Amino acid sequence: TLNLTNQNKVYWPDEGITKGQVLEYYNTVSKYILPYLKNRPQSLKRNPNGITDKGFFHKDAGEAAPDWVKYIALYSESANKEINYILCNDKATLLYLNNLGCIEINPWNSRVNHLDQPDYLIMDIDPSDKSSFDDVVDTALVIKEILDRVKVSAYCKTSGATGLQVYIPLGPTYDYDQARSFAEILAMLAQEQLPDTTTLERSLSKRNGRIYIDYLQNRRGQTVSSVYSLRPVPGASVSTPLSWSEVKKGLDPAQFNIRSLPRRLEKTGDLFRDILKQKINLNK
Repeated sequence: TLNLTNQNKVYWPDEGITKGQVLEYYNTVSKYILPYLKNRPQSLKRNPNGITDKGFFHKDAGEAAPDWVKYIALYSESANKEINYILCNDKATLLYLNNLGCIEINPWNSRVNHLDQPDYLIMDIDPSDKSSFDDVVDTALVIKEILDRVKVSAYCKTSGATGLQVYIPLGPTYDYDQARSFAEILAMLAQEQLPDTTTLERSLSKRNGRIYIDYLQNRRGQTVSSVYSLRPVPGASVSTPLSWSEVKKGLDPAQFNIRSLPRRLEKTGDLFRDILKQKINLNK
């Protein structure tokens, strides 16, 4: 039994979107998002007071959860203790997390049966306040062009905020260090082609208004918002898979949101559906 609470609480004051609408959204898209959540430890980002509150991360959640919620105990070096990470393996668990205030869903890149081998690597294209979204698009297309030359499959999604993310399927065959090394090479090659608009500088103060090509998301325990995850940002946008034909100048990520996404999915289906079936040969 799952008890849903405070469904009339307003999470987005400007848009009038409630907690109940968040629950309704995830209930509707659960069949699409669950394949990317199953058997992956979750890093819970909670905004129980809506998007005007900064929220907090809550990882050690297994013992407090209902007995039907699965979890895995893993040692955390940063916390210096064992943490019970929830595994979001079914719709009831997904809605339980949403009821806790998890507007955003953040799974690991790897699953419990191969925690050190990610299913994919992620190139996170993170713009500055001075970047245009057209520049973000150009960066994604340069990465795609490099990957096309070496015949590597790639998938693109909006971050749900201001950026884009390029995913490369790995199998899972390689460990995080191997994935990150390949991602770093790819980032260097892309940055060489776009020296005026992109940087590999992690420090915000040293980016000088350029787009950060982040290859460091490829670490054990690192998370980004899942495909089909809502984001606690104005407009209630959703991290949305794109066809590469959609990745072009004029693209507006705000068009993919809590209201539009269910209708889009009826038309497009799951554009990420093959990412867990494919793998590339890094040695080749």
